[in-house]
Parts: sequence; structure tokens; C-alpha cells
Amino acid sequence: MKLTSFLERSRTVAGPGFSRWMVPPAALCVHLCIGQAYAYSVFNLPMTRLIGINESAPDDWKLTQLGWIFSLAIFFLGVSSAVFGRWVEEGGPRKAMFTAACCWAGGFFISAIGVSIHQLWLLYLGYGVLGGIALGIGYISPVSTLIKWFPDRPGMATGMAIMGFGGGAFIASPLSVWLMGKFTTSTHIGVMETFVVLGVVYFIFMIVGSIIVRVPPPDWKPEGYVAPVQATKMITRNNVYVYDALKTPQFWLIWVVLCVNTTAGIGVLGQASAMSQEMFPGRITPIAAAGLVGLMSLFNMGGRFAWASVSDFIGRKNTYFVFMVLGLLLYCAIPHTGSVGSITLFVACFCIIISMYGGGFSTVPAYLRDMFGTQYVGAIHGMLLTAWSAAGIFGPVMVNYIRAYNIAHDVPKAQAYNTTMYIMAGLFVLGFICNLLVKAVHSRYHMKSENEMSAMAGKTVGNAAGA
Repeated sequence: MKLTSFLERSRTVAGPGFSRWMVPPAALCVHLCIGQAYAYSVFNLPMTRLIGINESAPDDWKLTQLGWIFSLAIFFLGVSSAVFGRWVEEGGPRKAMFTAACCWAGGFFISAIGVSIHQLWLLYLGYGVLGGIALGIGYISPVSTLIKWFPDRPGMATGMAIMGFGGGAFIASPLSVWLMGKFTTSTHIGVMETFVVLGVVYFIFMIVGSIIVRVPPPDWKPEGYVAPVQATKMITRNNVYVYDALKTPQFWLIWVVLCVNTTAGIGVLGQASAMSQEMFPGRITPIAAAGLVGLMSLFNMGGRFAWASVSDFIGRKNTYFVFMVLGLLLYCAIPHTGSVGSITLFVACFCIIISMYGGGFSTVPAYLRDMFGTQYVGAIHGMLLTAWSAAGIFGPVMVNYIRAYNIAHDVPKAQAYNTTMYIMAGLFVLGFICNLLVKAVHSRYHMKSENEMSAMAGKTVGNAAGA
């Protein structure tokens, strides 16, 4: 059997008796692996001592240089999901998952070479560019398939898979630290070997997912499923072509909503440890701050499943209304938690915010499905993830630079984040307005039915013959 034929979409059509509940585990095989991106920071400090071993040497890499690796990966996640979205949709999930596995493992192997010969540009190329492409393709690869298998619970289905991306760090972080400990000696830090092992392990698991995954037969529906009546006009039975979706106001309104939600979440996700210690000096230790980050990761993971499942009952638009209103209130409350010295309230605010950050990612595929139909939802989702790339710049820059500005102007560290929190709250007002403006897609953007398309094609041929 040729590999190319095995990867074709036609070879992944499910046969009689196939259980749709096999598809979420297949998706998790990919998302749990690429979710390692959230744990990449565990390599940063060790890579600043590759030469000096016990402490950084003059020729060792700086943290500022290493920080670009993750930024490049997130940037290429958004770019690749947009560029390859249509290819993923039309080529099928198996081909996309296999490609993501090759790129993800290849990124680790190239990075291992970079560490071995101490060439930082190879890490930029390996994990940053090639790994970022793997993130984008792997992230969107199962989305459309899951929505087609679960038309009755699209939010829950995508939440199960995307939950894996948020939870991948729980496996990757301790595993990476353990592997580095095994390979590290008194004269060598075992980052290179760890990259190689992770590349091999992730490749195997992602290939397993690509083998398991199936697409439903044409016009398949779950037993007893009845399509919802369009009483609210917010769940379409029609499809919108991927590039026509870009012409609709709905796409860009949802883009802004996702960007706002992601900017707010990712801004505090990367600074939670430092922020908690500076807002509660002497009360939150570095160890306690690390525990907070771990707790937030749990809420990030759980929120992806919980909020997406809730959206199946209250609707996607209403779910984002909850995000925007709660986000506004919680970001306004965070400075107050510092002023009254309530660590419990501070932690509660952050955990709920991060749950909505994860929930925003898992709910948006179903939101797009409601607006644009199922046929090209994977490709449209890929285009929308450019909002993630933008948020990956806006959020951290906003938090870091405003904090630095405040400290430079003699604002106490415990209050240096207050301005940022109020700006974030203001962003949620913008998100609320954009979500409010989302209406059903106008019928002029709907794809024609097959009969209409055939008739139009016949008319075109007739006109050409007459001419």
C-alpha cells in the first residue's frame, strides 16, 4: 500500500459500525502532543547555561534571544492555519495529521542539532518556523471532522480535542524536566537529547492519531438526530465558501471577539507568576506562584471542555456574552484584590479568566459552524486563528511595557499592573459590542446547491456553444 494513497481523504471514510467516539481520542493524540508549546519555557533557563553549565557564560544565549522561539512558533501557528486551512479541509484529517507529525518531530530534531552545535538560528527555524507550522496544521486538522461527527454536540466535541492542547503542558513539563535530569551531567546539559526523545515520542503518538481518524460518509447523521429549526436564524443549514466568509462582517466581528478574549488571557498567562509575587510581596513565594501557574493551566484545560459544552445549551453568542461581561468585571476586580490583600479573590479571578481564555478557543469552531456551515469550517477556523497571532503580540506587550512604564515613573510594583487591568477591561467592552453585532450571514454568501451549480454550468456551456 502506497503511503500517498493511505493518506487520501477517500481512504478515511468510515465504514459501517465505526464509532464516532473514536475520533476525539484521535484528535487528542495530536493536540496533547502539540500542546507541549505551553511548556516550552522549561527549556529557556537550561539553554542559557549550555556552555557555562552552572551559570551563564558570555557566549551563552540570553533569555531575550530565546524568547523569540515561542513567539515565532505562535506567529507561524496563525499564519500556517490560515494558509493551509483550505488544504486541510479538502485533503482530509489524516493527511493533515501526518504532515503535522512530520513537521513537529522535524522541528525538535532541527532544534536538537541547533543545541548541539550552538546555533540559535536553527532553533528559530526548527521549533519556531517548522514547529509553528505543525502547530497550525495540527491544531485545525480534527476540528471540521469532529463537527461533522457531532452535529448534535459540536461544542462538546471540539472542546474535548482542544482541551488536549491546553493540557499538553501537564505531560510535557514534568516529562521534559525528568528527561533533562536523566541526560544532564556535570559537563553537559541534556537539552539536545531531550529534544530528540520528545520528537520521537510525539511523532509516534501523532501518527497513531492519523491512523485512527475517520471522516463520516456523505450525508451521515447520528441516529435520531434532527437538525435544529432556524427559529433564531443563528444556526445555518447552508454553507459559505472559505474565501466568501472573509467578505462577511460576521467573520471579522468574531475575529475581534476572539482577539479580545485571547489578548486578555495570554497577557496574564505569561506573567501570572511575576504578577502574583509583585502584587502580594512576601505573601506569595516563588513556589506558591508556580503552583498558581499550574492551577491556572488546569482551569485553561477544563475551561476548554466545560465552556464549549455549555455553549451547546445556551448558544455560542450567549457564551461569548458571558465571557465579555465576566471578563470586564473580573479585570476591574483584580486591582481591588491587591488593595485589600485578598489572595483568595485574586486567584479566583485569574482562574476564571483563564478558563474563559481556553473556552474561547474551544467554542469558536462551533460558532463558525453556526455562521458558515460545516463544509469549509476547518479552513475558516484556520483563517480566524490569525487573531491568536495578533493577540500573542498585543497581550504580552501590553502587560510588560505598561508595567515597565509605571515602574519607571515610581509607581509601586504592587500597583504597576492596575492600568493594564483596566485597559483589558475596556477591551471586553469592545468585544461585547462586536459580539452583539453578529447576525446571521446573508443568503447572498451561501454556496449554491449542487442542482443550481449544475444548471449554471450547463447554461454557461450552452452560451459558449451558441457564441
